[in-house]
Amino acid sequence: MHVPDGFIDAPVSVAAGVVAAGAVAVSLRGARRELDERTAPLAGLVAAFIFAVQMLNFPVAAGTSGHLMGGALAAILVGPYTGVLCVAVVLLMQGVFFADGGLTALGVNITVMGVVTVVVAYGLFRLLTGVLPRTRRSATASAFVAALVSVPAAAAAFTLLYWIGGTTDIPIGKVFTAMVGVHVLIGIGEAVITALTVGAVLAVRPDLVHGVSGLAAPLKLRIDGELVDAPAATREPEPAAAPRSNRGLWITGLVSAFLLAGVVSFYASANPDGLEKVAADQGIDEKAEEHGAADSPLADYGVGDIADARLSGGLAGVIGVSATVVVGTGVFWVVRRRREEPGAAPHDRDHESV
Repeated sequence: MHVPDGFIDAPVSVAAGVVAAGAVAVSLRGARRELDERTAPLAGLVAAFIFAVQMLNFPVAAGTSGHLMGGALAAILVGPYTGVLCVAVVLLMQGVFFADGGLTALGVNITVMGVVTVVVAYGLFRLLTGVLPRTRRSATASAFVAALVSVPAAAAAFTLLYWIGGTTDIPIGKVFTAMVGVHVLIGIGEAVITALTVGAVLAVRPDLVHGVSGLAAPLKLRIDGELVDAPAATREPEPAAAPRSNRGLWITGLVSAFLLAGVVSFYASANPDGLEKVAADQGIDEKAEEHGAADSPLADYGVGDIADARLSGGLAGVIGVSATVVVGTGVFWVVRRRREEPGAAPHDRDHESV
């Protein structure tokens, strides 16, 4: 649902940019309480993984495809504040280097794909995990539902912005019905990807899943037919226990991202995604503008000087994952280090993690 330049007029795009900037500023501060030396690299990996999976458009209806938005996945794994930053980093990389999502619409995209999806998904996930039995199966199911709902919620948010500042005169009821309808189907794909990923991390490192931390009862895992307490997803130091290394999980996740972006992406659906299809059918794209980074050597997820489509797309994917993990990890490490500075707010230092 990357909104191009020209869909939303300048005043509303600027207003959305102000909202997005405010959300990022709040998230930078909030992320200090969510990140520690273990989770800062994991957050960079989550951003890179989202970048990779967004290259995998999957068919959802005749002539339409969809892709992961990632807000739900990021919020559940690394926290809502860090989740907003993860999606913002991905959208920035895509807009500047890959000409995906308009530059003047960057605020719109961060608001719709980052803020809305994170707020809706994380709130619903915490609500469900608070009332359902504390098992890995329940947490995975909660992730499924939260991700599913977050996608049509983002479609509704875009429709609201289009109603206020759309550049073409289309009946808003038709836009709402078309956008929400197709994005419910896309939400199913988002839900499957999110649930599989969250479930896999819960199976090996439940202590790293932010969304299950801070709840009253310990998460239960079924081992040899019996329910046992999972390692606590705590933010308090445990001096008696040596810290567990994240190296294996980090390497596995990064290799998976490289394979998805560099190899599997070649087999992604070539059909337009939900917004592109609705825009073409309803006439929303009549005033679409050429992307400001259309001349980028990586525009449209290909390397300009390489003629072979498979090699060009795969190399672009690898470059994108590499750049995103470097930029994302750097941002999150700086945010983490700022919490340790002498001038950091006492509230932040009180939440110091292992």
